[in-house]
Order: sequence, then structure tokens, then C-alpha cells
Amino acid sequence: MTICFNCCEINKLKCNQNACCNKRSIIFSIFDVRYKLDTKLLDKLYKNQSLIYKYFLYAVSIFCIVFFFPKGGKFKYEFQKGKPWQYENLYAPFDFSVKKNEEEIAAEKQKIADKHNNYYRFDETISQEVYQEFDTAFGNTFKTDEYTAAELTVLKKAGQAVLERIYGNGILQKSYPSDLGKKVYLIKQNEAKLIDYDDIHSIQDVEGVIGKVLREKQLGRFNRSFQALFFNLIKPNVVFDDNLSKKALDDELSKISLTRGTIDEGKLIIARGEVVESDNYMILESLKDEFESELWASYNYYYILAGYTVLVALVLIMLFLFLKKYRPEIFENGTKVTFIFINILLMVFVTTLVVKYNEAYVFVVPLCILPLLLKTFFDARLGLFVHVLTVLILGFVVPNSFEYIFIQIIAGIVTILTVSELYKRANLFISVGQITLIYIVGYLAFHIIHEGNLDNIIWLTLGLFLLNGMITLFVQPLIYIYEKIFGLVSDVSLLELSDTNSKLLKELSNKAPGTFNHSLQVANLAEAAANEIGANAMLVRVGALYHDIGKLGNPNYFTENQITNVNPHDDLEPRDSARIIINHVIEGIEIARKNNLPDRVIDFIRSHHGTTLVHYFYTKQKELNEELNIEDFRYPGPIPFSKETAILMMADSVEAASKSLKNPTFLILDEFVDKIIGGQMAANQFLNANITFREIETIKKIFKHKLTNIYHLRVEYPE
Repeated sequence: MTICFNCCEINKLKCNQNACCNKRSIIFSIFDVRYKLDTKLLDKLYKNQSLIYKYFLYAVSIFCIVFFFPKGGKFKYEFQKGKPWQYENLYAPFDFSVKKNEEEIAAEKQKIADKHNNYYRFDETISQEVYQEFDTAFGNTFKTDEYTAAELTVLKKAGQAVLERIYGNGILQKSYPSDLGKKVYLIKQNEAKLIDYDDIHSIQDVEGVIGKVLREKQLGRFNRSFQALFFNLIKPNVVFDDNLSKKALDDELSKISLTRGTIDEGKLIIARGEVVESDNYMILESLKDEFESELWASYNYYYILAGYTVLVALVLIMLFLFLKKYRPEIFENGTKVTFIFINILLMVFVTTLVVKYNEAYVFVVPLCILPLLLKTFFDARLGLFVHVLTVLILGFVVPNSFEYIFIQIIAGIVTILTVSELYKRANLFISVGQITLIYIVGYLAFHIIHEGNLDNIIWLTLGLFLLNGMITLFVQPLIYIYEKIFGLVSDVSLLELSDTNSKLLKELSNKAPGTFNHSLQVANLAEAAANEIGANAMLVRVGALYHDIGKLGNPNYFTENQITNVNPHDDLEPRDSARIIINHVIEGIEIARKNNLPDRVIDFIRSHHGTTLVHYFYTKQKELNEELNIEDFRYPGPIPFSKETAILMMADSVEAASKSLKNPTFLILDEFVDKIIGGQMAANQFLNANITFREIETIKKIFKHKLTNIYHLRVEYPE
């Protein structure tokens, strides 16, 4: 039998299995179609993985926030004590009970606890042992050869009277001062008898009882002997019955009514314009609790969840739209988007946790940490926008949502306006003090509106604001943690990196002093320009300090480090020289990664030459050989993609080229700067940098002014 593989020509065999060939052809065609579909699907998933991740993050965030929310409906009326009722007349929609507030219930519990009679248990076994031991102890104390029979009889009766007096209600093992002056139950022979607590003796009372009995029987001269008799004889036999006392108290407390009456359906609760005072406030609170508990029933559960989900989804979609339209570089970065959402979820989680524990502590949550963090790592506008959205979400959770939202938004605005240059320690303390002051002033203003005066201020709330401020100070270690987890860079880290005594810059100054001095000059030029156009001056300075660290590998191949007339490029082909010059970018990236420099700093190393040519060696090679590949003399790029990286490219080129000027004048410097930067613009190096022509002109002016100061140009005086 001939096996056909649908290729009879290759097999050189005559195939009589046309049906088989056709069948196999169809099967292979199906597999081919499936393979192509699977490949297209995988390609599509790969290309859109970032967008898919954002959809996933969006869905997870909505689920978590709704899950954090308290399980209850939302009362449709917003009211506050001391403010007029803004809605139409409110009638009771159903019968409900008016609940007592916590203070009333606590007062009733305290009243019952004060009147409660505790239980004590009398141990008859101990008292019987004492009575049995009395005869022996009496005989050892009062001997028959010292006293007459009549005297011994009188003394023994006196001793028995002492025992009866002491063990009438027994002797306490431990004193309970809280029961002084109160009635207590003494359980004796399985019968509880209500007596005065003071009628139960203690060990300290024995001496007084002995003296009193002896005085009554006119036997006071035997007091010392009786004290010795009962010293080791008397034993405590009354103990506090904690279980029975607690059970009896719990029974009494359970009888407390948690309501103060009922409101019938249809009864007017409050009229429009009527001020919400203590009485109708309690009724409204009771109606709110009853309404929310009934609303959150099984048949309404999914509807309410759907409502919460839609509202939270709307808030978060606003954040995505804002990022996509105004912060596309952040929107495209999955790590940064994750960082923003994690902080929102963290604030919602902590706030809902505090509200569930005790809603009075809601202001202890340092919500202003959120805008502070976002301003530190991104910008003020994004920080305020995210803060407002987070506060809107928390409005579903917190009591008195209008007050909360108002105070938190104002505090967030103050945070954005006041917090700057966190690497200066005093700035954070000053800003936190201002934020705390805003909280306190806002709270007092609302208190005056509600109460009409400053009486009855809850000092605990003011203490919570102070605690809030103290917790906000911990943002510094939090910034450090986030930097390590998410790879972000703050001004504090940039300040540390700008220290010229750091390991990497110290190595650069020792091995390539010319490059180090060049980097310092570039840093000064770039920082001045960044300050002038409102860019991140600290970031530009750090980028300038590290942009040429790739020259550490071959420092002598760069002009600024050549201290003799020997130039190693004289012995190389221009193409090889260009390769060495270009490689300082690649080597710089490798050195930066080995030294754990942040990606934002590495961006300056990658882009400070853009895709420009090593023009000097290109020209030399062209003179030797007209047929050459121009790409061999071009930096790999990318071109600058931010204002800061664009400023560095300009500053680096201007400073390096200025070393070739001989006897520069004002006019020469002016034309020189225009020529250098004009050439970069003609080469389309700033297309992705989001920098305007006006800003470039401003940068030129700064460079001209700085170069004039560097070269100490003077007015030429006549001879």
C-alpha cells in the first residue's frame, strides 16, 4: 500500500488515493487557518496587553472599593443638628422605634451598676474548723493552774462570743472598696441574705471586735491574752462570687430598653425649614437606621451594589480619562497607574476600617498624604485631581459627608499649595502645621454653625487633627518605600544623587576630571534654564551630572581629558573613533544600571545626543572614502522626549562646543548659541520633547548670559 502525503509529484508515485489526498488537504487547510487565527489573537493580545491590564486594574479597583463599603443602604436625606430641614415636610413612611443615643444608654447602665448588689459566699467549713480548734488554742493560752474553774468558764464564754461576733457574717478574704456603704447578698447555707457590706468583717477588724466584746463583759484586762489567742486562729471565710454577681448584673442590664417610644406611620416628623434639634434629630437618626437596615434587604441587595458600582466606576473612569488626555506619559506607564490606584485603595480601605471601628475617629486618617505623594512623584494638578476623586468616593462612607468633603478638599488644596522641596526638612513641618490648622479652623467653623457658639467643643476631635498631622510626617519614609517598590524618583533622592561626593561622581572626578568639570558646567547651565521655563531643575541637574559617565571606560579618548599633545584618535580610523565616541552612551547606560541609578536619570544618558552625527569623524571619513554608511556615525538615540532631556542636549552641546572658541565676544557667543541650537532643531531633535519655540528662545538667552559670565567678557576700552 502506498502512503500518500498529498504530494504525489515528490513521491514520484502514481497516486490512486485522490479522496485521501483531498481529505488531508482539507485537514491541513483547517490547521493552517486555526494557526493563523491563533497567531493573530496572540499578536493582538500582545499589542494590547497594557490596555488589558488597565481594564483589569479598573475592574479590580471597583470591586475592592465596593467591597470595602459598609453593607447598608444610603438614606436619601442629608441632615445635621442645628441646621434647618431643607426638604419638604417629612412624614413617617412606616412604624418605627425611636432609639436612645449611646450617652443615654451608658447613663442607664451606670445607674444600674451603681445600684447593683454583688454576691458574696460564706464558707461554713472554715468557720467550723475555727470553732473546733478554739478549745485547744484556749487551753494553751489559759492554763488551769493559773485560773480558777469559774474564771476559765467566764473567759471561754467570752471567747465563744468573740467567735460568734466575728463569724456571724464571716471575714472577707479580700476587701472590695466599691461596695462600701452598699447592700450585698451573703450566700449562707444556700440562702442569699441582703446585708450591709460593712457588716462583713475583715482581718483588720478582729482586734476591734475582741476589745469590744471584752469591754462589754468587763474583761478588758485580758485583752492582750485574747489577742494572742485569736492571732493564728482566725481565718477568712467569705469570698466574692464574681460569676454570680456578673450574671445578675447582665440580667439587669439586659432589661434596659434601647428605645424611648415609637413613631406611627404617617406622623409628621419635621416640617420644611424647621431647625433640626435634639429631639427630632434623634427621631431622624432612628428613621435613618431603620430605613437603611430595611433597604439593605435581600431583594434590594444587588440593586444597591449595582448603584455603588456605577458611581465608583464613574469616578474611576474620570481618572482614566484625565490621565489619557492630560498625562499620557503616565497613562502609558502601567507601574505609575498601579501606584496611583494602590494609594486610592489604601486610603479608602483605612478610612472605611476606621469608620467601622468608630466613626468619631474618621479625621485621624491622614488623607493629605495622597496629594502629597502624587505631587512628589508626579505633579500638583494630578495630585489634587486624584485627592478630590478619592474624597468623593469616601463621601459614601463617612458621616456628615458634606462637612467631611468640604474640609478634606480644602486641606488637599492647602497641601498642594504649600508643600514643596521636601528635601528641606523644615518645609514638611511647616506644611503639616498649616494643614492641621486648616482642619481645626474648619471644624470650629462648622461647630459654630451647628451650635451658635464655641461651647461644647469636642476636644478629642481637635486631638485627632493633631494626631493626623503627626502621622502625615511619616510621608518621608513612605516616599522612600515607594521609590524602592515602584522605581519612582523624588526630590529627596535627586538631592542625594546630586552630591558630588557620591561613589560614582567621585570616580568620575578621579578618572576623568575633564569630563567631571564639563558635567558640572552643563549642570549649572541646564539648571538655570530649567528654572527659567518652569521645568524640574533638580532632575535636570542630576541628569547633567551623570550624562557622561560612559566616558569612564576610555577617558583619554575624549578631548577634555587629554592633558598631553598625544591624541589616541590619530592612530585610528575615523569610523573606529566614531564608534568609541558613540559607545560612551551605551556604556553609560550599563554603568548607571550597575550602580542602581533611577530610570529617569538613565533617560538623560540615553537621549543627551539624540540621533545626531559624530560630525567631526564623519567628515574625516568622508574625505578618505566617499562611499560610507552614515548610520555608522549616528548616535543610537532616542531623541529627547521631555523638556528636561531637551534642555540637557542643548546645554551639553553648547558647553562642549564653547571650548573651541578663541577670544569670544558678545556677538560671537550670540551667533554661536543660535547656530548650535538651530542645528539641533533643524535635525528634528526636539519633536518629542513637548517644548515650545518661546521656551527654546528663553533657554538661549540664559545660555548666552551664563557663557558671558564664564568667559568674563568685558567692554573693550579705548587705548
